[in-house]
Amino acid sequence: MDIEEMQRAVDSWIGQFEEGYWPPLAMLARLTEEVGELAREVNHRFGSKPKKPEEPEGDLEMELADILFIVICYANSLGINLNEAFVKMMDKYKTRDSNRWTRKNI
Repeated sequence: MDIEEMQRAVDSWIGQFEEGYWPPLAMLARLTEEVGELAREVNHRFGSKPKKPEEPEGDLEMELADILFIVICYANSLGINLNEAFVKMMDKYKTRDSNRWTRKNI
């Protein structure tokens, strides 16, 4: 599934509810909440804060997917084509950061 298909799938799912997309500030709060859940799991796995023995193992894949869902909701609600935005962003990085890091000898 490409990003445009993801945007359509999310829009179709959200479109079945009267409430529709949340307002932008509510989505920002939700995005922040989801990023916090990812940070907590990364800190447990790779940081200095191990989980308590009774805490279940988290799912990094699902935490990232939750973030992607909210980003897609945000883009859809604002009429942003994420495919086009991604291409622009990559052009920016290729230009601005082309010599920032050491390239691999391939």
